Amino acid sequence: MKRLRLSVQLLFTIVTNGYLYGFLNGKIYRGPLKYACVPGLNCYSCPGAVASCPLGALQALLNQKGFQVPFAALGFFFLFGSVLGRFVCGWLCPFGLVQDLLHKIPVFQKKKRLPFHRILKHGGRAVLVLLVCAGSMVLLGGFAKVPAFCKYLCPSGTLLGALPLLSANAALRSQAAGLFLWKLAVLLAIVLLSIKVYRPFCQYLCPLGAIYGWFNRFSLVQIRWEKSQCISCRACEKACPVALSLGEISHSPECIRCGKCVAACPERCLHFFGSGTETKDPLS
Repeated sequence: MKRLRLSVQLLFTIVTNGYLYGFLNGKIYRGPLKYACVPGLNCYSCPGAVASCPLGALQALLNQKGFQVPFAALGFFFLFGSVLGRFVCGWLCPFGLVQDLLHKIPVFQKKKRLPFHRILKHGGRAVLVLLVCAGSMVLLGGFAKVPAFCKYLCPSGTLLGALPLLSANAALRSQAAGLFLWKLAVLLAIVLLSIKVYRPFCQYLCPLGAIYGWFNRFSLVQIRWEKSQCISCRACEKACPVALSLGEISHSPECIRCGKCVAACPERCLHFFGSGTETKDPLS
């Protein structure tokens, strides 16, 4: 399961960010594929990106004059959310892969959660409401509305977009100012925190994860539990990187469907997609 997931993450990242000409020349691909979105974070400004980020598309629609319901973006989220839920986060997000790899660095004592997790876990929803939605509709840069999340926070955009472009483009480097330093500080904080805590951006700040998390209870991709086979060993809970209980696995908005619980179960009573019983805590 671990090798399969890593292979899918790497392959998806390469396919969706494989525009080598852009990396070599500091140019953004602007071809017809950019009118399509991929399900995970995928910065439009990344020189290797061949498609767009759904959060960027949502903000672009909210940036229009007046107010129009962004039906295209909402339909996209409903499609991928109802089919995959946060499987997108666990398997198809390039910045999720970055955090996974950082957490493998053998320094610091590893932790699954930050203190005050029950409060901090709502951060992604706050970012979604305040920056992605409200901020993009009301904040102005000159006479134009601002895609607030992309401009002021998104660490994926800084890592995969801003840094490669600046390294290849001297003219852009000369224009980098305080805002870039702020976003670089945010990125460095998340990088350092990712070495110690599992996916801190995904757990506490990602608005895309907050959207897909709403679909976790009824998305088609689920982790099913065969209750009759369960021996209540709690191996699945020990393996869960975000410290979910058996009753929360798959249904919780925090579950990214990474499959570590499936691989850890000695009785093979947890599995993807199948027709297992409703997930409940066997000791409750």
